Amino acid sequence: MLPGVDIEQLILTIGLVGLFAMVFAESGLFFGFFLPGDSLLITAGVLSAAEPDHFPIAVVCAGCFVAAVAGDAVGYWSGRRFGRRLYERPESRLFKRSHLEAAAAYYEKHGGKTIVVARFMPFVRTFAPIVAGTAGMHYRTFALYNFTGAAIWAIGLPLAGWALGQTIPAETLDKYLLVILATVVVLSLLPTFIHVVRANRGEIRARIASLGRSGAPRPGDGEPPAV
Repeated sequence: MLPGVDIEQLILTIGLVGLFAMVFAESGLFFGFFLPGDSLLITAGVLSAAEPDHFPIAVVCAGCFVAAVAGDAVGYWSGRRFGRRLYERPESRLFKRSHLEAAAAYYEKHGGKTIVVARFMPFVRTFAPIVAGTAGMHYRTFALYNFTGAAIWAIGLPLAGWALGQTIPAETLDKYLLVILATVVVLSLLPTFIHVVRANRGEIRARIASLGRSGAPRPGDGEPPAV
């Protein structure tokens, strides 16, 4: 969620075309990682329930699905076309050949699951298709999971928002919408946080152990110096 931005007012201002453009950008363009994808889709669904003439739910779902699929495809092909060049240069701390080989092996084994699950992880969903293209994931495999993830995310979330708007009266919905969106953001960030903690568990334990050793009293500490 963009801090200080009223998502509902944003969608009303940019309209359907702007909504689809934002979904497209967040799905696979480098600069789209900061866009509020989950909050955007749920709020669009809520608006569909409140203003069906301006935001028909069928149009919202279809447009967001197409934009999500197209955005991921562009991200994949940009990674395929330009990503490997970063690893063909002299190795740096960030772009190492070993990282590319590890990514290729990971996508070979878990790539499909990653493409689907990444849809619900802010920041990750923007770069997952780019990494898939860079790692050389087969496009047919990528396309299958791209369609699957887009269907669940870009259709499921607006439908959830629409159902929410149909269930809760409009006069009280605004009281709960911010809390609901904040909850969605926290839940979507949770898998990324858990993954980072698990990936760095060994390093965290080593640092804690190191601090414990450095703080523990050593033989002779606290005793008066020998005369």
